[in-house]
Amino acid sequence: MVRRFCLAACLLVGLTLPVAADPPRRVLSVNLCTDQLAMLLAAPGQLVSVSYLAQDPTASAMADEAARLPVNHGLAEEIFLMQPDLVLAGAWSNPATIRLLQRLNIPVEVFPVETDIPGIRANILRMGEVLGRQPEAEALLARFDADLARLSDAPANQRPRAALYMVNGYSTGRNSLAGQIVELAGFDNVADELGLPSGGVLPLESLLLSAPDLLVEGRRYPGNSRAQEMLDHPALRALTKGKPAEVMGDPDWVCGTPYILRAVTQLRDARLALQAPQ
Repeated sequence: MVRRFCLAACLLVGLTLPVAADPPRRVLSVNLCTDQLAMLLAAPGQLVSVSYLAQDPTASAMADEAARLPVNHGLAEEIFLMQPDLVLAGAWSNPATIRLLQRLNIPVEVFPVETDIPGIRANILRMGEVLGRQPEAEALLARFDADLARLSDAPANQRPRAALYMVNGYSTGRNSLAGQIVELAGFDNVADELGLPSGGVLPLESLLLSAPDLLVEGRRYPGNSRAQEMLDHPALRALTKGKPAEVMGDPDWVCGTPYILRAVTQLRDARLALQAPQ
């Protein structure tokens, strides 16, 4: 009744009711994390290009899916020639490129970096909104929440201690996505104990004195560098002798997508092994 009245009133005064905008038909992503959220939610044919990193299996959890799409390198010129009606970017995307695209009247949606579960949930729902795929986003979120609930079985008073140790001795705590993965898997994080909740260099001596129950090492890459030599220090090898150690699989740790649950599962399995009766 109210809608019919409004419609009649608008017709009398020559106005029109606002019409919901059509979903974008040509969407281009320039960020590894928006690449993956878009691939999870976009309608067939809606996503026309992803960043070149999306096809790199050392960084992307969806490299096989991305192999079926054209890639871009985040350059304003190539993006303009692809004629997108929406560009997806991340907080660390080149701001000059974003400003130039906006000057060319190409809509750009910038997604924040996810550092916790609320941030992941918010970006899933936002991606569904900007793509016009809200039901699909809600379904994806429901599956994510259900899978996460099944993994959250750590007793509050029986949490072993884990330490993240990456190239250059970098570690990170609760204020990061990696730290959230450690916490969700049922571990307390040595980085939090040592005052590195947002991340920083963890001296090897401090790591050794902390004596973690589990060491989670950064991934090694082909080639040689002084940064990676930290992971082969004899003292570090002594620390892990007779103890379990895990290696971070970067594609599951980098972006706040449902794929982080594979990393949570990896560490949860390590926790269960630690806590199993001997």
